[in-house]
Amino acid sequence: MDALQFLRECGTFYYATCDGDKPRVRPFGFLMEFEGKIYFGMGKHKQSFKQTIDNPNFEICAANAKGQWIRIRGTAVLDDRDVVMDKVFETAPYLKNLYNDETGNVLGNFYIKDAVAEIADMAGSFESETL
Repeated sequence: MDALQFLRECGTFYYATCDGDKPRVRPFGFLMEFEGKIYFGMGKHKQSFKQTIDNPNFEICAANAKGQWIRIRGTAVLDDRDVVMDKVFETAPYLKNLYNDETGNVLGNFYIKDAVAEIADMAGSFESETL
């Protein structure tokens, strides 16, 4: 199983956080591998960022055109190093248009720690892997 490749093929994945005792889910699209870890990011001005800082436990879910889906659960660890931001902008140059001095928006980057990925389908196939 290659969880990162699966998510890339899906394009959009859904990121779930907790807002107090209420679940919150929103679509995301950016992720990358760096230093052997899977990274994703969100604007520091967004509620998803605040929720992730308050409770770093999350789940990601996505489905592909073949009727398979992936669910990844883990802990989000903030990584504000410049080298990470450089890699983010190299990987996804379009993010420079959203996160820069002009817009005032700052991107917060997280890597996934203690992750478990599960891929399943409607036929009952199930595969689990610790990332």
